Amino acid sequence: MEKTIIGAASCYTKKYFFNPEMKKLPRDIQNDIKTIAVCLAEKLHGIFTVGFYDDGSLYFEAVADEDDFDFDEIGAHLEIEKLKREQKEMIDSLMLWYKIFRKGKSK
Repeated sequence: MEKTIIGAASCYTKKYFFNPEMKKLPRDIQNDIKTIAVCLAEKLHGIFTVGFYDDGSLYFEAVADEDDFDFDEIGAHLEIEKLKREQKEMIDSLMLWYKIFRKGKSK
C-alpha cells in the first residue's frame, strides 16, 4: 500500500518536515500534527512520521537509527495506541478530509 507523508520529526536532527502537498489542511490540524510529531520523536527518541495510506487511512510510525539503543519498540507501539485513543476526533477528521479533498470521495 502506498504511503503519503503528512509530517515527520527527528530527535536526531532536531528537524520537522511538513509535506507541501498537504498545505490545504486546516492550520489547526497542521499545528496539531507538528506538535504530535515533535513531542513523540523526542519522547520516543527516534523519528516519528504521520501520513496517509492511499486508501485514506492514517498511519503513525516510529523508527530509530540502527545503533540507537535508547529506542523502545514496545513503548513506541503503546504510545501510538494511546495517541489513537486520545486523538480519535482529529484522526477521523483527517481521514474524512483526505477522502473529500485528496480523493474526491465522501463517505
